[in-house]
Amino acid sequence: MASVVRLLAGSSLVPPAKSRLRGRSALCCRASLRGVGSNSTSTTTSDQRQLVSSIDELTLGRVDVDPIAGADDRVVITTGDDGAAEVEKLQAATDRAQMHDIIGRQRDNWNHLLLHSTNSLALAACAMAALAPASTSLLALKASAGALLASAAVTMAAVNRIQPSQLAEEQRNATWLWRQLERDVRATLALSGASSSVTNGDFFQEAMDRVLALDAAYPLPLLPGMLEKFPDIVEPTRWWPEKNPARRSASCNTTRHGARRVSVAGDNGWTLELEEEMRGIARVLKAKDEQEYLSFGKAVLTLNRGLAVAGPALAGTAVIAAAFIGSGDTGTSWASGAAVLCGALAAAVNTVEHGGQVGMVFELCRNVTGLYRKIQDDIEDNLEEANLRRRENGELFETKVALQLGRSPSDLRQFKGMASPSFRDEDIRNFDGELF
Repeated sequence: MASVVRLLAGSSLVPPAKSRLRGRSALCCRASLRGVGSNSTSTTTSDQRQLVSSIDELTLGRVDVDPIAGADDRVVITTGDDGAAEVEKLQAATDRAQMHDIIGRQRDNWNHLLLHSTNSLALAACAMAALAPASTSLLALKASAGALLASAAVTMAAVNRIQPSQLAEEQRNATWLWRQLERDVRATLALSGASSSVTNGDFFQEAMDRVLALDAAYPLPLLPGMLEKFPDIVEPTRWWPEKNPARRSASCNTTRHGARRVSVAGDNGWTLELEEEMRGIARVLKAKDEQEYLSFGKAVLTLNRGLAVAGPALAGTAVIAAAFIGSGDTGTSWASGAAVLCGALAAAVNTVEHGGQVGMVFELCRNVTGLYRKIQDDIEDNLEEANLRRRENGELFETKVALQLGRSPSDLRQFKGMASPSFRDEDIRNFDGELF
């Protein structure tokens, strides 16, 4: 399992065949790091900072670094014979961020190409339908207009089903999250070295759980496995693993008064005021901001569903109208006009839906609500942990939450009073999250 997590620390990992250490795994970068010896078994605090600074310099200072996955930030893992199987089994995880980025660009290109192609088909058919009554080649123009409109209707139906703009947004968010996971693992391994406090099973299992949760939230395959584009229930996207039920139940069974008595002493940066502040923020996010984005997402989904049905329906109506062009003196006029009108409206609807990227807006709403839900879960996980020394540092956690919400830590302190039960949900002011 250790080798699996270390795989995430670099984009290209090579287990050397000649020199293998039988005991502890050795983690070494290809470029030399200032102040850190390759034979060192313990690292001081200054050396740890120097190591992280050197890794950042390698990432930012190299001219030939791949901006997508950091192809030249290679980490060489020396493992025992038992870890070689895990390295071979999960080698693909190292390139996952790059894969999502490439597929996201591809699906964004699909959206633009299919939009212009479908509109070109519909508008060309409209021109043929308009010219058909006065042309000597009535049958040819009529057949061509009908074929183009039918092709446009089928293309619209297929594109509306897969929603390329929404697929592209999924992959953009997945790329960001995979890079975040890679940075977290690399930084943790760099700061801890080979210490048993980080290389224990809990750390590796948590990393693997995050990998599986990301795979489930943002699947790579298009068919099968694609996320539902028109769900019956709009829910926040979840890309982080569920908390261990055993740990959650144990934390919930702990008396709250005992935890508060310790928190007043200020252990690990936590105070009673900070706990109340975090509870107020979680309540505001749940009662106000998350609900606003969910409501807006439902409205966007309703609009997108209507546009997805209207486009192919209008194009199909234009096909039927084009079939009656030239059927009689009284039918020629209305059939040609109906075909032109319905074809033009179909192109307009297609432009609004995919040119305006309505599916992308809906996916963005789900991702934002997912971010708010994750902040709530992080706050609850910390507050439910009775042992304050096992929580994240309180001051650092407050700063992290503030930065995620686009605020300063001092701005968050105004929400301390909102944790009180006497404060009604109707009185909660708009938090106005500014992350996106």
